[in-house]
Amino acid sequence: MERVALGADVTMSRIVYGMWRLADDSDTSPAHVQAKIESCLAQGITTMDQADIYGGYMAEEVLGNALRGTGLRDQIEIVTKCDIVAPAGRHAAARVKYYDTSRAHITASVDASLQLMGIDQIDLLLIHRPDPMMDHHETGSALDDLVSSGKIRAVGVSNFRPWDMDLLQSAMKTPIVTNQIEISVLHHAPFTNGDIAYLQQHGVLPMAWSPLAGGALFDAANRPLHDALADVAPRLDSDVTSVAVAWLLAHPARIIPVMGTNNLERIAAFEKAAALTIDRQTWYEIYTAALGDEVP
Repeated sequence: MERVALGADVTMSRIVYGMWRLADDSDTSPAHVQAKIESCLAQGITTMDQADIYGGYMAEEVLGNALRGTGLRDQIEIVTKCDIVAPAGRHAAARVKYYDTSRAHITASVDASLQLMGIDQIDLLLIHRPDPMMDHHETGSALDDLVSSGKIRAVGVSNFRPWDMDLLQSAMKTPIVTNQIEISVLHHAPFTNGDIAYLQQHGVLPMAWSPLAGGALFDAANRPLHDALADVAPRLDSDVTSVAVAWLLAHPARIIPVMGTNNLERIAAFEKAAALTIDRQTWYEIYTAALGDEVP
């Protein structure tokens, strides 16, 4: 599996295992979670994507239970996120779902994540959603201090627009090394709305959440796109899922798909996408089907 550098301090596998459903599995035992991680490692997938809110604020603890007493922590990179406060779990008393990018909240969230996962350092911390109430000087200073303290190695964001990134970066010494946004053959607006162009211009690698559009590729409403992927798959001796992911991997922005599933068989197949080569005409063949018409 190819590895990519996010800034000067963190390298990640080109495909990331997304753990947003980890606490929703019928089996959250350490042994079962370890089996998922080990299946990833067998493919060279070393990066695990978490967030404090996943699983109603339970997924980080599920991962931590699996890591304790093993050597797995030393073989993986851990990404996690903070700033969403929803009326669930430890925030059950919240009157409304909101975002909190205050120093106090970010620092407390990081400390909780470290404790729940049983680790000493987070490899990459993302601010999960843009906060309309953000004081960028306070947020930026808090993130810089967390890096200086050694609690986190690198900083990124998620679901930010270019101007949101510029605002936060203007108040930081630490570089913002990624923006995790929704990108897929169904959600392809980032290729034309400036999001990916901005990241390319600044040498920041995008991470793609929901790279399979949450399974919507298989809905009847998206049959023409599914059929186009199905036409390409046998030419590459592959399958629809792998082709859809390979379409993202082929882009020069060097998109990092975050693949989420609890199915061990599907986890074991992640690496198939990385072995495919999508040439320019094939890329546009798929893109044309996604647009529903030829490009202008």
